[in-house]
Amino acid sequence: MKFSMLAIAATTFVGVSGFAPATFGVRSQTSLSEAAVDVDTKAALATAANEARGLAMDSIAAAHSGHMGLPLGAAEIGAVLYGKEMQYNPKDPQWINRDRFILSAGHGSMFLYSWLNLAGFDLPIEELKNFRQHHSMTPGHPEFPNSEHNTPGIESTTGPLGQGVANAVGFAASEKMAAAKFNTEDHTIFDHHIYALAGDGCFQEGVTAEAACFAAHEKLDNLIIMYDANEVTLDKMAEYTQSEDILKRYEAYGWEVYDIDGHDLDAVQETIAAAKASNNGKPKFIKCNTIIGKGMEETEGTNAAHGEAGVPYVDKAKINIGIPEGEKWYVSDGTREFFSDVQAKNQATYDEWQGTYAAWKEANPELAKELEDAVEDNVMSAEEMIKEIPATEAAAEATRVSGNKIIQDIARLVPNYISGSADLHGSCRNYINDGGNFGSGFDKEYSGRNLYFGIREHAMGSIMNGFAYHGLFKVSGSTFLVFADYLRPTIRVSSLAELGAVSYIFTHDSIGVGEDGPTHQPVETVSGLRVIPNLDVYRPGDAEETVAAMVSSVTRKDGPTALIFSRQNMDQNDAMDFMARREGALKGGYVAKKEEEDLELIIMATGSELQHALKAAADIPGARVVSMPCMDIFDRQSAEYKEEILPSSCTKRIAMEAGVSGLWYKYASKVVAVDRFGFSAPGDTVMEELGMTADNLSAEIAAMN
Repeated sequence: MKFSMLAIAATTFVGVSGFAPATFGVRSQTSLSEAAVDVDTKAALATAANEARGLAMDSIAAAHSGHMGLPLGAAEIGAVLYGKEMQYNPKDPQWINRDRFILSAGHGSMFLYSWLNLAGFDLPIEELKNFRQHHSMTPGHPEFPNSEHNTPGIESTTGPLGQGVANAVGFAASEKMAAAKFNTEDHTIFDHHIYALAGDGCFQEGVTAEAACFAAHEKLDNLIIMYDANEVTLDKMAEYTQSEDILKRYEAYGWEVYDIDGHDLDAVQETIAAAKASNNGKPKFIKCNTIIGKGMEETEGTNAAHGEAGVPYVDKAKINIGIPEGEKWYVSDGTREFFSDVQAKNQATYDEWQGTYAAWKEANPELAKELEDAVEDNVMSAEEMIKEIPATEAAAEATRVSGNKIIQDIARLVPNYISGSADLHGSCRNYINDGGNFGSGFDKEYSGRNLYFGIREHAMGSIMNGFAYHGLFKVSGSTFLVFADYLRPTIRVSSLAELGAVSYIFTHDSIGVGEDGPTHQPVETVSGLRVIPNLDVYRPGDAEETVAAMVSSVTRKDGPTALIFSRQNMDQNDAMDFMARREGALKGGYVAKKEEEDLELIIMATGSELQHALKAAADIPGARVVSMPCMDIFDRQSAEYKEEILPSSCTKRIAMEAGVSGLWYKYASKVVAVDRFGFSAPGDTVMEELGMTADNLSAEIAAMN
């Protein structure tokens, strides 16, 4: 049953144990009474909490849109985080050792915007007044700084429920990796914590369970998740759809769990302080029992409080919580002065760290150069990098095999490049030799460059995004292409957030998978990825194109890349210079075989079908073969280049791919494709039966007018 105001008020709290089960864990050497908030600070935090509520109410009312429940219900949590416990510097919001806060329940974005304003970040009141308006710094859900928004203090793009929790696991893993890589016996550069605030919806989404298992298994004790347990979901009270004991669930995963009144400032502060101090190898889960929409008596504690249903009652509610009547977007001088003092305290911490960093840099110049290159994303250009990788001189081989060789060169040229897999390193071949394995126990250590995500594709994608948001490492992750849909929501967000530090390695790319049958033979998946805006999708046709694809993935700055590799062998286009193939592939599409007479036909292909196009063109003197490993990049080329490759004067065009045909019609008048599911048989048999051969392509060309 939902805690009523009366019930909460009547409960006798003893520190944080008022709601605590027997398993409540705090380090015994940490006295909660020692961490108690002093009276003046507590009063200031309480006032700030109510003024943050007022800011949220006014902004949502002005927009006639938004979610009021969380900003009102979790205000005390925000007050403690930004007013007492978090390490940050609003004057340098990109400080690499700042604590990170992720609002997983991104619909409650006014919670975050209100606290960023109060804490002194460059997010003025005028931007709060423009909540959810075009070109404002306060979009409906928090957005990681990108070409559309650049709001300081936003650490990740959230909104799809559960993603922020799983992103936070990636942040925590990245911090552990950075500490292991860059800290020395004499100097500690990285020692920050990762916080996330999430609601019932986040924990009902399966991605949080996947990520929570990974976090506990790898002992990410720098991670603190706060559960805004208001017992409400959008349609109904939460009890209508859930009845689990979430504390027991997280305890079973291996987390340290806490259960507190989320409106008790002492309890919130004492528990967060205890969680920070507990370096016991367990991530921390704090269940903060709250009242959704607290302070608005007409809706609080009900699912009506979730959205903007409380807008008609804003003026009354503000008066009830102490906001002067008639004032909008009100912040008292006392609250501004309080946060000025908080900033001074944080500045002192920041200045001390800068001194440590300067000493560390002087003592470790090469390590410092590597770190600064990582932070600033200093990497050689794609055009330079392809020249640093020797010719592959490959025989017929699968591009997953080519990728395994090339990833070693990438790891050598890009020191902050790491890779992982959803239990498929052996099949996807993306293991970094001599890179070590990340994590805790067995042969793992936090400096390892290979991540074992387990069979958790969705969490893998979210954790990869967390690494990218954290800002230090370039990360790739692998699985079979057919399972890309398990992590598709994370691919969409990485594309939206313009995360150039993320790439996906998807192997077993077509019906060529063969015997495993149609459940494992992707036909629609490549095209499904190509339609995601800002995602570069490479399906290389030989080893040299694979070099270009992988180089592009680690040099791109403004979005992720999906690398689509084959299981089956394919021929190399050795008739063309290896560097010319690389340079052409970097442009997305290029002439892989030039016509020998006047141009009369263009044959386009990608991936394993390029070899068939080259064979079919061999007996047609007027045929040009265009390799199209990446439609996205080709479409971004100049009109002049595209006309050079695909001259408008030649309208007789045919394309071939072992996948659905739809997207090819923007280039070709005829497409030889696979617009159906495959079947279980040897790969060559499936390919032949479904027309993916040079002979069938020749027949289709002959049938063209």
